[in-house]
Amino acid sequence: MAEGPYLMGIDFGTGGVRVGVFDVEGNPLVFHGVEWETEYPRSGWAEQDPGVWWKSLVEATNKAVADSGVSPEEIAGISTDSTASTVMVIGEDDEHLRPAIMWMDVRASDQASRIAATSDRALKYSGYGDVSAEWGLPKALWMKENEPENFERAKHICDCNDWLIHRLTGEWASSINIASAKYFYDRDEGGWPESLLRSIAFEDFLEKFPKDVLDLGAVVGGLRKEAAEELGLKEGTPVAQGAVDAYAGALGLGVVEPGRLALITGSSHVMIGQSAEPIHGRGFWGSYTDAMIPGQYTVEAGQASTGSVVAWFKNRFAGVAAEEAKRRGVDTYDVLNELAERVPIGSDGLIVMEYFQGNRSPHTDPLVRGMMWGLSLGHGPGHMFRAIIEGICFGTEQIFQAMRGHDFEPRINVVSGGPAKSDLWMQMHADISNLPIAFTKVSEGPVLGAAMLASVGAGIYPDVQTASANMVHVERSIEPNPEAHEAYKFYMDRYVETYPKMKDLMHEMSRHEAGSATT
Repeated sequence: MAEGPYLMGIDFGTGGVRVGVFDVEGNPLVFHGVEWETEYPRSGWAEQDPGVWWKSLVEATNKAVADSGVSPEEIAGISTDSTASTVMVIGEDDEHLRPAIMWMDVRASDQASRIAATSDRALKYSGYGDVSAEWGLPKALWMKENEPENFERAKHICDCNDWLIHRLTGEWASSINIASAKYFYDRDEGGWPESLLRSIAFEDFLEKFPKDVLDLGAVVGGLRKEAAEELGLKEGTPVAQGAVDAYAGALGLGVVEPGRLALITGSSHVMIGQSAEPIHGRGFWGSYTDAMIPGQYTVEAGQASTGSVVAWFKNRFAGVAAEEAKRRGVDTYDVLNELAERVPIGSDGLIVMEYFQGNRSPHTDPLVRGMMWGLSLGHGPGHMFRAIIEGICFGTEQIFQAMRGHDFEPRINVVSGGPAKSDLWMQMHADISNLPIAFTKVSEGPVLGAAMLASVGAGIYPDVQTASANMVHVERSIEPNPEAHEAYKFYMDRYVETYPKMKDLMHEMSRHEAGSATT
């Protein structure tokens, strides 16, 4: 084990908390996680109990410190990441007045539509298009309009990471990462979008949200005595301002320079990149001023359902492959990958639209749905599996095309997440987008990103870029195949043409099914 000092990263995800202890070169000593549950009280709603969050953090931190073998005095700094647009209502006694409204909750769709209808210049952050009901500002407005008693009683309306930082330090401060990416804060325009807030009669939002908006890695305060005692850490340990979990993941992948882009995979795909200049347009979100690195601009986009579509096929339609996998003692995905590798580029004319849960980017269309076309009697499970992955990669490339249309050219595609374990899938991404793909040593990107911010707060490194140079290590890479890239172009064009030709039919079907479900 390397000598200290050491750094702690705390990752608050949707399904639980994960705590990691690292040395100053980014090598992990230990990770420990505790899971929690999400409640769904109504259709489209999602809530969690902050009391469970804190109890879980106490358990995870004590276990991580014990297993790491380091003393609390050797931990030089702490920082955090969390889900964002997870809105909380805090009373005078600093206790939550209701469960947290989770990022995935879409109850604020009416408020989001009204914000979008203002056409305020702040909407450049949403690509001058629809505003997501997932974002924090619509949810805070929903709170005012639908739970006025709680809104009036609230001393603070804040996001999850703001609450976590407060519990650790006793201080109230938000992160520019969260304020800009989820609440339209724009330092280039003087900060909060006052004209937007006036147009929706929500000026009192600024009376509730934390006043201080700090850069990532800035020290918010020392670990307060009560928190230190519960967590098994040293009182006064510097706590640095943290980030949205996906953005911390991008930092943990080394996305700290213009042109770099992280592809964070899982049930969905999230793309986060850095630009030297502000760019705004349909098809992506941002660019957010100083959101990750001062003086740079952050762009974001995403695909709502990617790994979840692959899992859907595996779980529901791959019984024969599952039986073979069991017989051979391998994973079902191994068998499906082998079948897909035998299928030529283009899956013998089969195209899949991966919009099973709507489209997040580049269309921002919640009513569109997935589809598979070009089927023939000659197609089998391998064709379908390959076509699903190709469709996901085509969707990623279409987002990149939207970014390129605004002079943002991704230079290195850095990948993490479960799908990154599939060489077939990753080679498709490289070939279709004609981009090299790099893989880093530490796959726990958000926790490492938080530890990097802790290193800045502790004064070990002067800035996030230096922390990245010392703590993020590329382990391997995949290069694109030029011949394969050319072969994919025909099928990529057919994928792009499918949405405008099918969207009206899909919208009609989605509305019909929604109406049927209520009768």
